[in-house]
Amino acid sequence: MENTYPPTDTTEHVLDDIEYTYLQARGSLRFTNWIVDRLVFFGLWRLLLYFFTYPLARFLVAHRIESRGLFLLFFFCLAILVFVAYFTVFEAATGGKTPGKFITRTRAVTADGFRITVRTALLRSLCRVIPLEAFSALGNPSYPWHDRLTKTLVVDEKLTQLPPWD
Repeated sequence: MENTYPPTDTTEHVLDDIEYTYLQARGSLRFTNWIVDRLVFFGLWRLLLYFFTYPLARFLVAHRIESRGLFLLFFFCLAILVFVAYFTVFEAATGGKTPGKFITRTRAVTADGFRITVRTALLRSLCRVIPLEAFSALGNPSYPWHDRLTKTLVVDEKLTQLPPWD
């Protein structure tokens, strides 16, 4: 009996000829993302402070560390670390989504529409720590530094046709 199946290298890919369209999310959706993400972050931050402030204060008293500046510096660095971790973990684990983006049905993608990597999510998060970075989102269309510097954009999933992700 003769093999009638074509070799695997000549089969055509069904999804190759589909064109994908990307519509950048409106400024109002981006602002809603910003508000929701800040509320969730501050809620998590309050929980973290509740569980760590008392043990840390006992540690500082036990070791006779009375420097208020050192205490504030520690919490400032911890806040930045938690802030970066919050956005990195959410965006890396969910393919570019945060709680705010879940609510508004938006997503961060690369400039060519693909899922962002952990590295890109981390870079986006670090860019958010730049002083006055939030003001870079003003304008129409909204294109803040954490998008510009990482070559990403936030798209409206309701109006965008994205490629399938593995």
